[in-house]
Amino acid sequence: MHIDPTATGSRITLTALLLAFVVLVSPRVSKSQVTSVKVADAECAKCHQEIYRKYLATPMANASGQANEKLMPATFVHKASGIEYILSMVGGHASLDYQDLRDATGKGRLSLNYFLGSGHLGTTYLYSVDNYLFESPVAWYADSRSYDMKPGLAEISEKPPSLPMQSSCLRCHMSAVRASDSGTINRYQGAPFLHTGITCEACHGDAQQHVRTAGKSSVLNPIKLNADLRDSICISCHLEGDVTVERAGHSALQYRPGESISKYLAFYVYGGANPTSRGVSEVEQFAQSTCKRVSGEKMSCTNCHDPHFTPDAQQRTAFYRSKCLACHSEPQFALSHHPENPDCTSCHMTRSGAQNIPHVAWTDHRILKLPASVKTETRTQAQEQLAPVFSPGATKRDLAMAYYLKMLDGDRTAESRAWEQLNQEKDEIHDDPAALEALGVMEAESGDGKNAEQTFQRVLELDPHDLTALSNLGTLLAKQGKLKEAASLLQAAFDRNRNISGLAMNLARVECMSGDAKSARSTLETTLVYNPDLESVRRLMKELSSCAKTDAGQ
Repeated sequence: MHIDPTATGSRITLTALLLAFVVLVSPRVSKSQVTSVKVADAECAKCHQEIYRKYLATPMANASGQANEKLMPATFVHKASGIEYILSMVGGHASLDYQDLRDATGKGRLSLNYFLGSGHLGTTYLYSVDNYLFESPVAWYADSRSYDMKPGLAEISEKPPSLPMQSSCLRCHMSAVRASDSGTINRYQGAPFLHTGITCEACHGDAQQHVRTAGKSSVLNPIKLNADLRDSICISCHLEGDVTVERAGHSALQYRPGESISKYLAFYVYGGANPTSRGVSEVEQFAQSTCKRVSGEKMSCTNCHDPHFTPDAQQRTAFYRSKCLACHSEPQFALSHHPENPDCTSCHMTRSGAQNIPHVAWTDHRILKLPASVKTETRTQAQEQLAPVFSPGATKRDLAMAYYLKMLDGDRTAESRAWEQLNQEKDEIHDDPAALEALGVMEAESGDGKNAEQTFQRVLELDPHDLTALSNLGTLLAKQGKLKEAASLLQAAFDRNRNISGLAMNLARVECMSGDAKSARSTLETTLVYNPDLESVRRLMKELSSCAKTDAGQ
C-alpha cells in the first residue's frame, strides 16, 4: 500500500493549483436572494430609463443568468471518452444528461442552475451539489455554434471529475460575488453571488447614498477619475496577461470601483510575447496601438466602447466607424478611404484565435495600420522572463508567485525561477499564506520534506483550515508512516472539501493502511456523490476492498 502524491493532480501540487486565491470568510446569503441585473438595477431605471433599457441588451448585463434563460438544447458526443452529453429542458429546468456509451451503468443527470458567458464568445453552465458549485464539462462556443469540451478536457479518456467553480472565476460575470467558505475552494453555505450579470454598481460603486438623496449625492463617474483609477475598472476584468497574481494579503473580490486594481492584482507577461495569442488581452493590445500611444491618458476603452450600449449587427459598422472618424476626420479617411468597405475594423482590427482558449476568436485591439498575419508564437530563451504590466508596485514576491503559478499551469521553464525567487523571499513571506504554500509545495517537490513540513505548519498557524497545507502536510506525514497524524490532517481537509476526489483517494489510502476498511470505503463513496462514475475512484475502491492492518507496515 502506498500514498500516491499524484492523487490530487499531476503531482503533489494540485491542491495548491486549486487554491491559487486567498480565502475570505463570507457572510451567509440565502440562494433565494440572487436577483437578475434587471431587478438589481431597477432603482437606477427610475431616473435613467433610456440607459437602463439599452444596457440590458449588452454582453455585460447578460454575462450570466438563470440556466433555463440561455440553454441551447443539443446532443454532443466526446469521442475520446465515449461520453454522450445531452442538454435539454426537463420539467421547465435546464438539465445536462450524460451517458457512457461504453458502459450502460455510467449515466446521470445534472440540474443546471446558472449560465456563465454572454454567448458572444461562448457559454458554460453551473450546477450545485450540497452547496458545492461546479462548472459543466461542456460549453457552447459561438464560432462553431456547437458544444465541445471545456479547455483542457479535449483529450481526457474518461468522464472528467467535477470542475470546481471558484469565486475568482465568477467575479467578472456576476455581481457582488462572495468568497467561498473558509478552507474550501467552491463551497458556499449561502449564495455565491447576489446578482447575475454586471450591475451598475460594478462600475459606479455603491449608489445607496445617491438613491437616498434622489441624485443630490453624486455616484462615481469613471470618466472623472484619473487615468489609473478609470482604467482599473476595465482592467479588472479585461486583462489577464500570461499570469495574474493576487497581491499579498489581498483578494480580487475586495476591489471596488474608484480604487487602483494594482492594489489587488499584479499582471505579468513574457517578454516579446504576442498578446493576440491568448484571450482576455484587449487592454494590453490597446496599449500597444498607435492610437493609444499618441493620445496618452486622455484615451481609454470608452472612447470606442459605450459601456451602456452595444450596437447590433446592423448598427455595428456605422457605430465603430464614427468612433474612428472622431479622430481621423481628414477627407481622405471620411470620404475616400476604401469607400467600398466602410467597416474600419475588418482591416484594422481583425479576429484571430487564442492559443489558451480553443474554439474562440478575439478581436485584435492593436488597431494596426495594415492587417496582421496570423503567426504561431515560439518563445525564445531570451523571452522566458516575466515582466509586470499595468502593475505599479509589483514586488519580488509577486514575481515569484507568477513563476510558481505558471509552473502549476504546466510551464516547466518556470520551475527553476519559481524555486529561486521563493527562496530569496523566504524571510519576507513569513506571514504570507499564499506564498508560503507555494514554497512548501516546491520544498516537498524537491525532496526537502523537513522544511516543507515546517512551512506548511506555519501556514496552519496563520489559517488552521488552509486546504493546501492540510492536504500536503498530511500526505508528507503519511509517507513517513505517521498515519494517525496524517489521517487527522487529511480528514480535516476532506470534511470541508468532499468534492475533491484526489484528496478523498489519499485519505482512503491512509485509512486503509491503518486497517480501517470501513472508513476508506465511506470516504470514497462520499466523494462519488460529487464525482459520479469517476473511474479512478471506483478502481481504488476495488483495490482497497481487502484492507488489512498489515498494509501499514508495507
